[in-house]
Amino acid sequence: MYDEGRGVAHSDADALRWYRKAAEQGNVGAQYDLALMYAEGQGVAQDYAEAAKWYIKAATQGDADAQYNLGVMYGEAQGVAQDYGEARKWFIKAAEQGKAAAQYNLGIMYFVGQGVTQDAAEAAKWFRKAAEQGDPVAGYNLAIMLNKGQGVPRNAAEGLQWCIKSAEQDYAPAQNVLGLAYEDGDGAPQDYDAAAKWYRKAAERGYAAAQLNFARLYDHGHGVAQDPAEAVNWIRKSAEQGFALAENTLGGRYMSGKGVAQDSAEAVNWYRKAAGHGNADAENTLGAIYAEGRGVPRDYVRAYAWFSLAMLAGDQRAEANRAIAARNMTAAEIAAAEQLAQAAKPGK
Repeated sequence: MYDEGRGVAHSDADALRWYRKAAEQGNVGAQYDLALMYAEGQGVAQDYAEAAKWYIKAATQGDADAQYNLGVMYGEAQGVAQDYGEARKWFIKAAEQGKAAAQYNLGIMYFVGQGVTQDAAEAAKWFRKAAEQGDPVAGYNLAIMLNKGQGVPRNAAEGLQWCIKSAEQDYAPAQNVLGLAYEDGDGAPQDYDAAAKWYRKAAERGYAAAQLNFARLYDHGHGVAQDPAEAVNWIRKSAEQGFALAENTLGGRYMSGKGVAQDSAEAVNWYRKAAGHGNADAENTLGAIYAEGRGVPRDYVRAYAWFSLAMLAGDQRAEANRAIAARNMTAAEIAAAEQLAQAAKPGK
């Protein structure tokens, strides 16, 4: 009552005092609530070790929420030494009582091989259990595994149904994948109106990949009226979140003037942002811009350096482009360019 302010003025200090009295007498609910207050720093200094102590007491008495939270603490080294084996043990106890979040976490552990042998079939099993209880992220993960035949027999139709369930729960990645399925007719009937509907939902929730995909529909007039300026609007929203592919795309729009006033300097600005996030296409394009002097002074040293970085990132065009640039350079300039590229390598 003190915790929730029911019948009395809300008081974390009084709530903590009464929870402690009950917890010390073995009341499992009080042990859980006391642990929660310590974990969240509610009415007391945050203390993960003290939270873990009380979670252990409640978990040992079979409280599923305490078992789940204790599993999280062992996984994240909060108040206890990191121990994935202990995390798995407590997640299983909670999962077997039907705790969806614990089932999902077990799915993740088996999917990535965290503290257990990697096992896609076991991951799919736990994702399914959580999804059947309405967990949208588990449903999305199960949908992807069904579409790929990963850990389960491939079943695109069932994968689509799980993706729809997740999307209807406003899970943006599922909405984006559903948009792709309807746009491409891959696993679903091609339906541009449906693609636009699901892309818009995810885009309006701020999901960067969906914003870029939604822009593509405006470019082609699929499911929406063709509008290059509106396409740029959505590309910009995505790029401003640091999504490298969108940054590179926005650079291209400024360079070409499609849907926006042509501006080479602004194009270079966005290409640089994309390159800074490791986009190989942007690095190769910057190399070409400097080699040709498009909107910037011609600079073969910088061109060579950008082509080198693009090669490192796997762009197959960059090697030939770098060789062309090298024909216009002295040995000293090539050495300077290689030094520049080395200094800009990821991790430097």
